[in-house]
Amino acid sequence: MKYLIIFFSALLLVACKKEKENVSNTTPTDSLKVVKDSVKTDSTSANVLVDVFPFPKEIKECSCYFAKNKADFENEKYIYADDAGKTAYMKLDGKRLAMNLLSSSDMEADEELTKEIENENYKISVKGKKIKNEEVLLFEGTLTITKPDGSVITMPIYGECGC
Repeated sequence: MKYLIIFFSALLLVACKKEKENVSNTTPTDSLKVVKDSVKTDSTSANVLVDVFPFPKEIKECSCYFAKNKADFENEKYIYADDAGKTAYMKLDGKRLAMNLLSSSDMEADEELTKEIENENYKISVKGKKIKNEEVLLFEGTLTITKPDGSVITMPIYGECGC
């Protein structure tokens, strides 16, 4: 009886050891799935490439134009511009786009700036707070781009609106 218990214990120990070896020799699987966050601050992620472009020649008078930060703004590396009326310009996924503004807040009256732009490939929202109120109005805020597949990119913006 004693040998029988020792035999079964040894058998059980060997069986457990083989199972551990098999697990360690295979690719580990885990029930935990890592899901990437769809809100990014890096312009090269979330399947939307936001490029800089020079100030649009089509804009003749009043306008709003933004860069990713103050340094880019001072170096005229714009990621967004509009004619303060009906057309917004961006360079997305390598293509320069002129898109219709759906709505825009009154930049003179409000402390906050909001703009909504949409076409068949992108829905864009601009939100900013006035940081300086002189001849031109300086704003800091965010630009959010949503694609039809649900991917979203949000980035900081810095720029001005004026005539």
